[in-house]
Amino acid sequence: MPVTHYRWEDIPKEPVNQWLHRRMIWGERLMITQVFLKRGCHVPQHQHVHEQITYILEGALKFFVEGQEIIVRAGEVLHIPSNVPHEAVALEDTLDLDVFSPPREDWLAGTDDYLRTVSQPYEAFPNECEATKET
Repeated sequence: MPVTHYRWEDIPKEPVNQWLHRRMIWGERLMITQVFLKRGCHVPQHQHVHEQITYILEGALKFFVEGQEIIVRAGEVLHIPSNVPHEAVALEDTLDLDVFSPPREDWLAGTDDYLRTVSQPYEAFPNECEATKET
């Protein structure tokens, strides 16, 4: 496979649903994705064989993993091993980098229905955003 140089700005944002857009770059065994989530965006519980690293560049996500709630803020990273059920909610407008190994075939094929069929944002935390900000 040849060496390839990318610029994020040159890759169009894919609208997955009205609260989530993404840009993807992948190779044979690795994928990196910019994920743009609007406040309230809910990523429903799911699991996959892919190992995942989520690095928050801006904003904050609350993850629900194995009975724990984990808030990940800008500058922080969450590692999710293969086949661990997880879900997330954007506590504020968020930009994250998701790294997957191997690449997410469902994302590349557009068969990630668990993301595409979300019809409304998560409403269970009306004041939680303000309460979770660091002072």
